[in-house]
Amino acid sequence: SDPDQVVLSVKIGKTHKQLSKTMLRLIAACVFLVLCAGATAQETLPLPKDAFSEAALASIPLLGLGSGAKGGTCAGCVVVVSLLEQLTELDNKTIDQEIAMLCKRFPANLQKLCNVFVNLFGPSIINLIEQKYNPDVVCHAINLCENTCHLYPPPKQGLVSAVKEAKHVLSFRQLAPPSLSDMPAICKIPGIKEICDILYHWGNDHYPLDDADHDNFGPLETFRGADWRGRDCDDTNPDFYPGRIPIDGDREHDSNCNGIRGVDPVTNKTWEELLCGDTPQYGIAVLGDSASAHFHIPPIWMTTTYIATHNDTFDGLVDQLENELDWPQLSATTGFSNTARYAPEITGPVNSSYLVNRGRNLCAHRDYQNIGVNGARAGSMNETIQQTLKRNPKTDRPLVVVYALIGNDVCNGHEDTVGDMTTVTEMHDEALASLKYLDTQLPFGSKVIMMGLADGRILYEALHTRIHPLGSLRNDITYAALYDYLNCLDISPCRGWMNSNATLRNITTERAMNLSRVLSDLARTETFTNFQPYYIDNPIGPAIAEWEARGGEAWQLIEPIDGFHPGQLAQPLIVEQVWRWMAESHPELIAPINPNNAKIAKIFGDQGGH
Repeated sequence: SDPDQVVLSVKIGKTHKQLSKTMLRLIAACVFLVLCAGATAQETLPLPKDAFSEAALASIPLLGLGSGAKGGTCAGCVVVVSLLEQLTELDNKTIDQEIAMLCKRFPANLQKLCNVFVNLFGPSIINLIEQKYNPDVVCHAINLCENTCHLYPPPKQGLVSAVKEAKHVLSFRQLAPPSLSDMPAICKIPGIKEICDILYHWGNDHYPLDDADHDNFGPLETFRGADWRGRDCDDTNPDFYPGRIPIDGDREHDSNCNGIRGVDPVTNKTWEELLCGDTPQYGIAVLGDSASAHFHIPPIWMTTTYIATHNDTFDGLVDQLENELDWPQLSATTGFSNTARYAPEITGPVNSSYLVNRGRNLCAHRDYQNIGVNGARAGSMNETIQQTLKRNPKTDRPLVVVYALIGNDVCNGHEDTVGDMTTVTEMHDEALASLKYLDTQLPFGSKVIMMGLADGRILYEALHTRIHPLGSLRNDITYAALYDYLNCLDISPCRGWMNSNATLRNITTERAMNLSRVLSDLARTETFTNFQPYYIDNPIGPAIAEWEARGGEAWQLIEPIDGFHPGQLAQPLIVEQVWRWMAESHPELIAPINPNNAKIAKIFGDQGGH
């Protein structure tokens, strides 16, 4: 009777193990612990090269999950100490009282993990904040930063001298903190090793973690489940899943999970035949990166004026970790939910290509797949990620696939950022290989839209003088300072664009445009058996221009925490641009309106929801 004890089938490699939902929640806690451990995690867990690659981890640097273990740990420490120090001012409490409250702010299943780190570093942090050292100095002094990078202006005596002094204070008071290298190997602890194995395979494979019938669809929302691809309406039958051609017209069972089944008693014909049979339909899918997956860190997590007055600030943390800090259910391609369900973590209007397509034909209910992966680029997409897209050319409906790798092929945090960008030749070879693979998987009549890369120069232009949420209390952290800090730590999501060097920003855009031309040429010159390729320029630039024409400002469309991804306000604007392009240039991409929609809604209601 306890829903948390429902047994789920979890894929580990090519086998499945039975775990309770409680165990899945523990896995999410393990994600938090292992990744936030920074160096320790990366030394003990063989992180998969795509899901937890440098580019993927760099997309969340302010949680300490950056591409470089040491840099990510340093940034995470500075964020936490900054929040603690600001909260002491707002709550009018001492730092030791604030640290004692820290773990109580987290969900119950993360509090014990939080306590481990508080016990290790709390006494040192308390002492140094009481001595008025800033967060940069504190984190260097407790050995979580091993560089000369600083987010805040350095002390008068200089950062190096201040750190040396702070370490002397700790030594005098016998509060020397532990070194990360001395901490236990998390994934070798008995009882946690299996969880780490599950984490490894889930993160590497990008399949739903809960999938009893092995059909790549599942009933659970998170862990790559129904938030990412249509909900499996029967997880005991591998022939029942969203997007397939109905079996026997779904006379008795809803084999395509669109909520339409049974027989009209008057004609004795199946409802699928009567309501769906005469109108062409297709599903919507995206092969993309963190922008496609809709990466978003709630601003309230780093806004101390909010945290101080809301004890529930971090209540949704575990759910959001289970979705890799992505929000595909609210994204421009596959969104279907409502932000009211998640507020105040995320707010704003929702629209998506899936919702527009479904609105035109309710028979396409639940036929969506978001194969967006944080850090994905052309190479990793071709190597592994695209294989998680589920479509059978013989038994399934046609699919419209958006190939949307809009930034990571030119974005990385490395000092030689240009040298690590994808070359024109590499983009051609990897993208063409992906198209050839899709030709073996998609049903005849499908479409593939190749989306060009974005022009990320707008990021610095729109944000560099603005205040980041972490600095909102004292107006002391600009995005320009944040970008410089992340670049110094080698953990920037995109050193080329998130940079005060205008020449480098222009070079990055030039490479992005060259790679976009490769995609355009492929769509124009290559032919395939099962689908027609198309090319669309990246819609973000035109969406911003239209937003500004309506009286808005560009910064409002950018994620406030990472200063990199399109925010929630941008998602419906992107949809408008894409569907306008289809209507004006390629109307054949738009399926006709089903004249039976009203009747479907009357008979089948919400069709089982999402």
